[in-house]
Amino acid sequence: MNYIVFDLEWNQSPGGKRWSNSRLPFEIIEIGAVKLNEKKEIVDSFQRLIKPQVYNWIHDSIHEVIHMNYKDLQNGTPFPQAVTEFLEWCGEEYIFFTWGNQDVMELQRNMKYYGKLSMIPGPVTYYDVQKLFAIRYEENHERRALEFAADKMGIAKKMEFHRALGDAYYTACVLQKIEDEYILPNSSLDVYQNPKSKREEIHVSYPTYDKFVSREFYSREKAMKDREVTSTKCPLCHNPAKRKIRWFMNNSKVYYSISLCQEHGFVMGKIRLRKTENNMYYAIKTLTNVSDEEAEEIRQKREAHRAKKRSRKAEETAKQ
Repeated sequence: MNYIVFDLEWNQSPGGKRWSNSRLPFEIIEIGAVKLNEKKEIVDSFQRLIKPQVYNWIHDSIHEVIHMNYKDLQNGTPFPQAVTEFLEWCGEEYIFFTWGNQDVMELQRNMKYYGKLSMIPGPVTYYDVQKLFAIRYEENHERRALEFAADKMGIAKKMEFHRALGDAYYTACVLQKIEDEYILPNSSLDVYQNPKSKREEIHVSYPTYDKFVSREFYSREKAMKDREVTSTKCPLCHNPAKRKIRWFMNNSKVYYSISLCQEHGFVMGKIRLRKTENNMYYAIKTLTNVSDEEAEEIRQKREAHRAKKRSRKAEETAKQ
């Protein structure tokens, strides 16, 4: 099994969102990667500059970070060729490691744009080294910048930060210093290629929480009426937990609930509804054991939400 630590640099519309391509808001302009064996020893590296096809200039904010000009990319490799070479370089058996949770999704989105998505079956399981670093070294699991982690671990700065190969190298160096007991149980799941049917729905148990990814629904309302979406079980014993606070929407994207497991106490439920490119909806639910104080915070959120609804209703009635 090869451990592939990769990093991407991407560009966006220099004219802002108004001129952005909705199918490809972020165009990859560089792929950098480091290959490790199962002993976490660096054995090879990969780097390609990508010739842009969608955006014809580097966005100012991107240029400030990566210090790369548009003309630097004109002799680059077309993305379909570059990603094919990258995946061939990865080998037959590999797993991705990244710093943060965006690169795996953007790689797939760019592949879909060029008709190459079938080369990576999804949903994609990978390891977010930024998250692993937080679990291992940060008391509150705070997410840190890559350079912060490198400095904390005393990693010698041999390459440039904010370039794909350099960031992949430093991510690999951080990974080497994290013990396997913190890595193996804490994989991440990218659902850009989300489940389409009941059979494809995903249930995953992590050390401190459970995750469920639903099939697609035609509307948010349909999703929230599905029994599997709204069910609550204890992440520790996996027995049904009795609902104490019914699902309520705290904002336009997140639903919360509180349930009680007789053996392990309160369970907080959180549902995020995601909209697909085809205007369908799917749910990502997490169930986590929480303290009495955390359960009380959710109750207070519900009461504040109810108070806002009553206030809006009163204002509407007064205007009539």
